[in-house]
Amino acid sequence: MKKIRAPSTAAKLESLEVGDRILLSGKIYTGRDAVLPRLVEAVKSGRSPVDLKGAAIMHTAVSDAGIAPTSSNKEDIEESIPSLASAGVLIHIGKGALKNETIHALDKVGAIFVVMPPVAALLTSRVRSKKLVAYKEEGIEAFYELEVEGFPGIVAIAHGKSII
Repeated sequence: MKKIRAPSTAAKLESLEVGDRILLSGKIYTGRDAVLPRLVEAVKSGRSPVDLKGAAIMHTAVSDAGIAPTSSNKEDIEESIPSLASAGVLIHIGKGALKNETIHALDKVGAIFVVMPPVAALLTSRVRSKKLVAYKEEGIEAFYELEVEGFPGIVAIAHGKSII
């Protein structure tokens, strides 16, 4: 298992290969269908609620019942990935196969896509803190900042290659 801290840098992710198992710790942000297109618009207009340089974003909702990844290939989510990668997000976390265009967009900036097992109890047990950052009106799909320790995942896309 390779240990990765977020935020990160492209240089630190350079040694990762498709299929590597990782443990992710540090600060990650959350977003799904409702929030990610809004975040893209905020970034484009210079009003991002957070600094996305080196950030990690997990495609999930946050509730007291727990967290687990949602499908990253939903239209509103996958369409946000290239823009958010260009804005500095280096680690995208979810599940599902992504389009070739998305794989190339990640490769262009040295970003990766990590799949996580959809095991809410395990992931929730590794969340150390959570804070609402923006878009409160979206409820559990709002934009959150999580402090995590030892989130398990597998590098599914890196350097223009994909295992899914």
